Amino acid sequence: MSQDYPNFNLRKRGFKSTCTSHFGNLIHQSRKHEFGGARVKAEIAVIGGSGVYAIDLLKDARTTVMDTPYGKSPAIAVGELAGRQVAFLPRHGKGHTVPPHLVNYRANLWALKELGVERVLATTASGSLNPMMRPGQLALLHQFVDLTKRRPMTFYEGGEGGVVHIDVTNPYCPEVRNVLIQTAKKLRLKLHPKATYACSEGPRFETAAEIKAIRRLGCDLVGMTNVPECVLARELEICYSAVAIVTNFAAGITKKKLTHVEVMELMAANIERVKKLMFTAIPLIPRKRSCSCGEALEGAVVKV
Repeated sequence: MSQDYPNFNLRKRGFKSTCTSHFGNLIHQSRKHEFGGARVKAEIAVIGGSGVYAIDLLKDARTTVMDTPYGKSPAIAVGELAGRQVAFLPRHGKGHTVPPHLVNYRANLWALKELGVERVLATTASGSLNPMMRPGQLALLHQFVDLTKRRPMTFYEGGEGGVVHIDVTNPYCPEVRNVLIQTAKKLRLKLHPKATYACSEGPRFETAAEIKAIRRLGCDLVGMTNVPECVLARELEICYSAVAIVTNFAAGITKKKLTHVEVMELMAANIERVKKLMFTAIPLIPRKRSCSCGEALEGAVVKV
């Protein structure tokens, strides 16, 4: 494998040589990106959801579009924040041009992995099913229920790519979650530390009957984007954590008509708090990982 590209450590994880060769070929298909002759690198990434399309805190930020085996990424800004190299990727593209069910989650995560990213902090606009999680408040995702229908869910689709059954018992990185919790306390920001998130297919909002069923499943929030994003991050052994911004009560809980205008108004009113939490937390993330996210593929590979 070329040293120009991050080593995904597939061989040491127990992959057969055909699997390693397949992924090596995919990596070689991804084009090398350079700024002034030096390869772009980032160790931490922020994925911005609805209402979070750009950030202005990165020093010497430059933008690139990455070619991946799954298509092009959105424009990714890479710059420096408090001595850390940070990438910013707008999930829905510039100007929110891509609906949730058509987001190219595999290209997005692959591009970040190719940049060298090991930690991802994501934002996600969410409707609330829990009366304790009110519009305008923040919640840290802890578990998810996947209700999507037609999205590519994995990098491993058999054949030369191999088969992997990844463990997502705890789908969000405990180390990054803890940093966010402690940062919120330091900043005196109200952050619900545990929220179970139901991911629907979208782009429509849910019916009242669907929300009633989702509540019975024990979910606190509902949204359209966090799956398969967090699962793909785990397959690439990237630490991943997501902060939900509660934008409304879900269908049937409120008698109001649900609109994207309402979502964007709530996001606009709370975006500065989200940025403050994220960018205060980034310098506090340990440079060396002590979680198990970097070993996610161990024992997950089907061997014949």
